[in-house]
This record gives sequence, structure tokens and C-alpha cells, in this order.
Amino acid sequence: MVELLLVVGVLVSMFVAYNIGGSTTGPAFGPAVGADAISKTTAAALMGLFFFVGAWTIGRNVVTKLGSELVTDVGVFTLETSIVVLFFIGVALLLGNVFGVPASTSMTAVGSIAGLGLAGGALDLAVMGEIVTWWVVSPIIGFWVSLVIGRYFYARLNRFVAMERSTGPLFDVDRSGSIPGVSVHRTTNRRELAGVVTVVAIGCLMAFSSGTSNIANAVAPLVGSDELAMDPAIIFGGIGVTIGAFTIARRTLETMGSDITELPLTAAIVVAAVSSTLVVFLSALGIPASFVIIATMSIVGLGWGRATRPVTVPEAVSAEEAPPVSVDALAADEPGEELPPIGEEDAADIPEPGDLFNPATTARVVLMQNVVPAIATAGAYLTFRFVPVFGF
Repeated sequence: MVELLLVVGVLVSMFVAYNIGGSTTGPAFGPAVGADAISKTTAAALMGLFFFVGAWTIGRNVVTKLGSELVTDVGVFTLETSIVVLFFIGVALLLGNVFGVPASTSMTAVGSIAGLGLAGGALDLAVMGEIVTWWVVSPIIGFWVSLVIGRYFYARLNRFVAMERSTGPLFDVDRSGSIPGVSVHRTTNRRELAGVVTVVAIGCLMAFSSGTSNIANAVAPLVGSDELAMDPAIIFGGIGVTIGAFTIARRTLETMGSDITELPLTAAIVVAAVSSTLVVFLSALGIPASFVIIATMSIVGLGWGRATRPVTVPEAVSAEEAPPVSVDALAADEPGEELPPIGEEDAADIPEPGDLFNPATTARVVLMQNVVPAIATAGAYLTFRFVPVFGF
């Protein structure tokens, strides 16, 4: 009976990982696929590889935090309770998909485990407080970092990253010999090559950051119950994510790739880089982080920074004869040098904040990102507290 329950637990865990792979591959590699830099199959392979690397290295910290530190008595983690916790995580993913908002698996996993800890009187409030504090602080950091980038550095980044795909492939592959040879195609220019490498590298960073944080959402309950060791749990989780990346993620890749014009390529790279870096940092601390919430606030901050860039700042030198220094001058290489507006051709085209992020959509995302984990927390608590079979 225990062996059968363990098989069920592993399958439910892999199902959660499968959904993680399906929901995170699009945001990670959608820009690269949309720019025809890589194929969907290559994107799925890179997703599986870098997710596993992130899970195998830094992801262990988050698994330990959720599986053994969030609750003071690991005895509440039985095989049965672990399966129920994973069930609530899976239901949360389904709810998010139904409402068209990707639910935060990290927040939902913490909520489900917290519900279990509350029902069993074993929730470590200090650890929970630490996690919640970082949940509040990290989106604020993402907002301000992105705002500064949008206001002072976006024009230069846009000139470096902006590319137009040339006709023909990026590379030529010579398969005449025993070892295939790869060379740059004759129509591929240096800017295009640099842009492609940047987009793919950012996608790999996002996949890595997803592995560092999201692996715990799929396997921490089983590891916490001591029914499954850390190494095989990560392997099973990685397999589930890879299967999801090769199957259901193809649709999200297509959506993200075709809709990428709504978020300029440079902006997508900035948001991905800021959000992924914060997630990896928090994962190193053992904190499960919500990439979607951080990314949402980064988009808002970047849009606000771009829209407020053409303003004057206080005099930067003490000399009375010095002219006022504008934001453009702060970003210029030489005094008096004018920079182009932030990615636009004409100053009149500088966007309003509302043009760069939809306040209603932003509110809906943030609301659902908090409602879904709350539902998981309440559901887990009520189940473990009042269903007699669990004995709490």
C-alpha cells in the first residue's frame, strides 16, 4: 500500500512539474522563438536542461526550506498529506489557467504547506515571516531597478539589442564530414548575431532561475515526508518539466512569440534579466519566489521609467554658469551630446505610463496571484483540520 501511495505521490509531483514546464517555457523562450532565433524544439530542450541545472544546484536550498524548515514538526509530513498538498498546488495551477493568469506555484506551495502546518500546530512563524517579507520586498526591488534602467539606460540597451532578422538561417551546418561544422550564414550580420545570443542567453537564465525556485513546488512535500530522497526527487521533477516543455508549452511558446510586439524585445530582455536575477538571489537564500509578480512589477517600473525619462534634474555641478543637466545628459558620453528618445524615433512618441502597462490587467494579475495562494492555504487548512482521516 505504501509503495502504491508513493507511486501516486511521484506521479502527482511530476504532474505539477509538467504544468510548471508548460507555463514557464513560453515566458523564458517566447522572445527567442518569436524572433526566429531558435525552434520550439530547441527551446524545450534548453528549458529542460537549464531548469535541471538550477534545480540540482541552488534549488536544493528551497526544497529544504519548504520541506523541513517551514514546519517545526516534520512528522506532519506523511505520504498522504504530501499528496494532498501537491493536489492543492495542481488545482491552483488549473485555477490560474482558467482565469488566464499564471498562478504563482511558489506562493501556492508555501500556502498549502502553511495550511498543513497550521492544522497540525507546527507552522514556524519566523520562517513564514521571512518568506512573506521577501515576497513584499522583492517586487519593490524589481520595480525600482527596472525604473532606473528605463529612465537612464534603456536607449543604449535598445541600440545594442535591437535587431531585424535577415533572410535565411543564422548558421550554416556542413554535414559532409564525420563531425558537422557550423559557420555563420552569409546574410547574418554582427548586430543580429549579438541580439540572438542575448535573447537566447536570457531565456536560459530564466529557465535556470525557474529551476532554482520552482523545483521545490513539485517535490518539497515528498522530500519533507522522507518518502523520497532529494536527488531522485529532483530528477523526477526535471523529467516532468521537460515533458511539459516539449508538449503543452508549444502553444504558450507560439502565443508569446506572436504577441511579443506588445512588449518590445529590449523591454522583454530587461524584465527577464531583472526578474531572473532576483529569483536566483532569493533561491540562494532558500526563499521561494514568485517570478510572475516580480516580472509584473518590473514591467510597470520599466514603463514608468521610460515614460518619465525626459525630465530635468537639479543642477549637477556647483558652478553657477553651468546649464541645467537633463536625464539625457546624464546618459551621454560627452557633455552636450543628445541621445535619442527611449527606443522611439521622435520625442513626441515617448509613451505614457498607461501605454506601456495596462493598469486593469496589472491589478487582475496581482489580485489573482494573491487570491489563488489564499485559496490553497484555506483549502489545505480546512482539509487537514476537519477531515478525520488526517487526525490533526
